[in-house]
Amino acid sequence: MNSQLTPLSTHEPTSPARGALVVVQEAFGVTDHIEDVARRLAAAGWLAIVPHLYHRTGDARIGYDDMPGAGREMSSLTADGILDDIDTALAAASTRGFSLSRVGIVGFCMGGSVALAVAARRDIGAAVTFYGGGVLEGRFGLAPLVDEAIALRCPWLGLYGDLDHGISPSDVEQLREAAAKSGQPVRIVRYPDAGHGFNCDARASYHEQSALDAWQQMLDWFDEHMNE
Repeated sequence: MNSQLTPLSTHEPTSPARGALVVVQEAFGVTDHIEDVARRLAAAGWLAIVPHLYHRTGDARIGYDDMPGAGREMSSLTADGILDDIDTALAAASTRGFSLSRVGIVGFCMGGSVALAVAARRDIGAAVTFYGGGVLEGRFGLAPLVDEAIALRCPWLGLYGDLDHGISPSDVEQLREAAAKSGQPVRIVRYPDAGHGFNCDARASYHEQSALDAWQQMLDWFDEHMNE
């Protein structure tokens, strides 16, 4: 059980929610970008719930040019703590009347890795990963994503940039092969002109064309697999 109540940012749609989506932060914390993502998902009709994974160490927001600071915060995370925080968000969706099959997860950067791991460990409706690392080497006490992906329990979409210096195209193809073994619906989209963080318009790596397509891919994925 979570001995510290996980802070949640919640963004409500203006009409009855079609389902709930857990939005998992970047390595830089629950940034303005992540809150904006949640607001945009709410505008698309979803209840968006953002767990603050750094709450045990002060809930820091870190500048995009402060990689050492992001590394320090990431090093404070554990698999048990992360899953505990995600479960708090899932419980919040449940209190709103959504069964797990009506709850999805989407994560960015570090959160993309978390989204895939959760999709392998919880019976949720669907999952989407934006450029989640740790493909061949596990993080936070989780297995490498190529091992997690074999055990996917829900449909999963992965969105990656070929110019990502930390996640090579060959890594992504190994992940595609592993995820296919799960028996779940799987799609991976690679963007040849995009690097890491291509969806974040607050970063120099933002690539508008890829970001717009990836956003629509994500919405279509949730529509396809969480439409009952």
